[in-house]
Amino acid sequence: MSVVDLHTRRLAHSAPAAPAAPAARPAPAAPAARPAPAGSPPALRVVGTPAGRPPALRAVKPRPALRLVGTPAERAVAAAAAMVEPIGLKQLNELAELQTRVDRKYFVPAAVFRRMIAELAGELRVLDIDGRRTFGYESVYFDTPELTTYKAHVQRRRQRFKARTRTYTDTGLCMFEVKLTGARGETVKQRVPHPEQHRAELTDGALAHLRSTLGQAYQQDLPAGMQPTLVTTYRRTTFVSRTGEARLTCDSGLRALDLDNEVHDTGTHVLVESKSGGQGGSAADRILRELGIRPVSVSKYCVAVAALHPELPSNPWHQTLRRYFTPLQAAA
Repeated sequence: MSVVDLHTRRLAHSAPAAPAAPAARPAPAAPAARPAPAGSPPALRVVGTPAGRPPALRAVKPRPALRLVGTPAERAVAAAAAMVEPIGLKQLNELAELQTRVDRKYFVPAAVFRRMIAELAGELRVLDIDGRRTFGYESVYFDTPELTTYKAHVQRRRQRFKARTRTYTDTGLCMFEVKLTGARGETVKQRVPHPEQHRAELTDGALAHLRSTLGQAYQQDLPAGMQPTLVTTYRRTTFVSRTGEARLTCDSGLRALDLDNEVHDTGTHVLVESKSGGQGGSAADRILRELGIRPVSVSKYCVAVAALHPELPSNPWHQTLRRYFTPLQAAA
């Protein structure tokens, strides 16, 4: 596998040497894109298909700035974050390290999102790192060539999981994560540090962590042939309650892609995940109920697979795709 630096077009990491590829065709002129923060890892495109094509990586062209900033959802998140007092990362993690929690997810219209945060502003703090309140995320998901983990979610199996690397693109910090469904439906996330330059690979350490986690939680063996399947990118702002009992992650600019195709959100709604330690939910859940917003069953990975591979079963996410995502398009 290879990681191609978008700025230098040099290989940052590679497998045994192969013949040099032809020089990349210059990209057509486009509006200036938002510059990547210092130290950001290069963007990736991951190849992994149901047909079993070998996984690989290639550079992804940055989207034009008009598709990165200024959507109703992004403006709403920026305005909401400005209403709330800041909290640092260390303080936030000490206050609310919710790795076992109950999640509720909502697609919230931009105007409703602003209203919700305005009502809760006195009860919340917003993650702030060096003056930034919105941060870039990149996830590389792993599955078998037959998409075994995706199909387990479609079939609503009790013992299901997702495996991914998550890179915080503003800092380059990378983690390997396994997300499980607990006995009472709660989400359990187990994660370990992962080398950023190998974020599209299952290293020996990642495989050992995945094997151990599945064995302890489900008495399940590691599925054969796990490989990178797709990439998602988005921007996230995180709010936490002053008591530490609840956390809100608020995502916009969601994009999913593989070698051939890509899909992105419409920019009109914020994907809000309300994470709390109990079944009763948080104040945000209560306000959203009062405003007529109902939780949805949605997984970024499953929605991405369903969007990128319309030939696969995807009934649970048809409505989500129609309402909140653009039609499938050829990769840029």
